[in-house]
Amino acid sequence: MGEGTVISLNSAFLQFLKSVANSFRDLLPIIIVIAFFQIFIIQSPIPNINDILIGTLLVAIGLALFIRGLEMGLFPIGETMAFSLAKKGSIFWLFAFAFALGFGTTIAEPALIAVAGEAANVAANGGMIENTETAKSGYATGLRITVALSVGLAIVLGVLRILKGWPIHYMIIGGYVAVVLMTMIAPKEIIGIAYDSGGVTTSTITVPLVTALGIGLASSIKGRNPMIDGFGLIAFASLTPMIFVMVYGLII
Repeated sequence: MGEGTVISLNSAFLQFLKSVANSFRDLLPIIIVIAFFQIFIIQSPIPNINDILIGTLLVAIGLALFIRGLEMGLFPIGETMAFSLAKKGSIFWLFAFAFALGFGTTIAEPALIAVAGEAANVAANGGMIENTETAKSGYATGLRITVALSVGLAIVLGVLRILKGWPIHYMIIGGYVAVVLMTMIAPKEIIGIAYDSGGVTTSTITVPLVTALGIGLASSIKGRNPMIDGFGLIAFASLTPMIFVMVYGLII
């Protein structure tokens, strides 16, 4: 192993340790809050302190690796593909990529999978659907597909906004007016799930790729500012699931 390789490995290791330290810094407010309430309010020793310390260390390492993975992989992929498709000049393939990206990342979101499964259990216990594994699986799958379709269409709408240069605030205001109107007619059992769906879609997988798509697209179009036009896609991805899930509630 050459001296250059050793120096490179040492530099990478030091960078990783720095990332872990930054993760601990980000987790510190949570640790302080939990420790304060456990010691001063509940006034009892923290149970399984060794497991908690090991788990916190693993979370910090995992968070550092995740952020590094975003920087090395997901952000460059999204920006490069958006830039290449825009330069190619094919609007159809750009929209197809935007829809597929929104649908694919959302259907794979761990948070959405968990919420859809829990919603199916609650619906079964509340008598909205049959209390069988088949019925619950179908309900959860339908909910996930509905949310994924809504995010796919939202990203297409956001890409169209970037291409046309439309102001985002008018579109967002119109979207939330639609949410309020849908809330008035949607079944009350689905409203809470619909509102939560808007949050769980914008999680660990969707946000990095969609953000990179917007920045890459805005960077490749003359007259567009990546800071002004590149961001805002996540707002659409949070908004449309609420509307679509309430429609889903009306249908079923």
